[in-house]
Amino acid sequence: MENVGVSQNYMLKQRIKSAIYFVICVIITLICLVPIYLLIVNATHSHNELIQTPVSLIPGGNIVPNVKAIVTQYTNWNVWRGYANSLIIAGGSTILTVFFSAMTAYGLTVYDFRIRDGAYTFILAVMMIPIQVTSTGFVQFMVGTLGLANSFIPLIVPAIAAPAIVFYMRQYMKSSFPLDIVEAARIDGCNEFRTFISIAIPMMKPAIAVQAIFAFVQNWNNYYTQNMILLSKAERFTMPMMIQKVLRVDKNINLGAQYAAVMLSIVPIVVIYVCLSKFIVGGVALGGVKE
Repeated sequence: MENVGVSQNYMLKQRIKSAIYFVICVIITLICLVPIYLLIVNATHSHNELIQTPVSLIPGGNIVPNVKAIVTQYTNWNVWRGYANSLIIAGGSTILTVFFSAMTAYGLTVYDFRIRDGAYTFILAVMMIPIQVTSTGFVQFMVGTLGLANSFIPLIVPAIAAPAIVFYMRQYMKSSFPLDIVEAARIDGCNEFRTFISIAIPMMKPAIAVQAIFAFVQNWNNYYTQNMILLSKAERFTMPMMIQKVLRVDKNINLGAQYAAVMLSIVPIVVIYVCLSKFIVGGVALGGVKE
């Protein structure tokens, strides 16, 4: 009987703990989703409605006039052109970032060479340097030396160097990538690059999907670097630059149009996240191992 009582107490404690965790998760979910919901709702209201009721939970019917107001009020504002430019930059940067980061992590994990630990330490050190420190030299080199102003190349090619993603990929590989399979591939006559493409890449799909989401969002929202390189050509403007053009207006402000512009900018991010979100939990869990 005593054992039954202890077991019941243990089960009760576990249920209470599970309930507490559930409530915490619900609260965190609401904290993340409520601002997005309010943004979408506000994008459906007019400027006057937002002045009278800044916070509303009921959608309005003014989304189309708000979008039309953006197009007519702001010159060179073309959402499809902004989508195309941002997609080229974010998509190209994401592909290069994920592929070369996975290759670097593969080399640091599979190959045993003399400066491997030093190279990894150097990569971590580079990760600590903020982009603002190197932005002046970066712009001088890309614009002044190479003449790449108003070009997408400086916004895509440098994405190859992504220390944070290399760090995550290496942690993931050390936790879930069996080195014996590489030796087996070598015995079967598979060359090193084919081993990486045919064996390593498929086994790293969860980590690649997670980092693809993060890299895409980062490059999509990268207003700082884009504003330094894309100086004058309106046809090269990206969504962050076009959104900033709407938000920085201090005369004849249209709150409904501002909310609608921000809502339009997050649509591709939400789509990418929904498509790849199933990999996040498994990827983060496997990549968070300690050495």
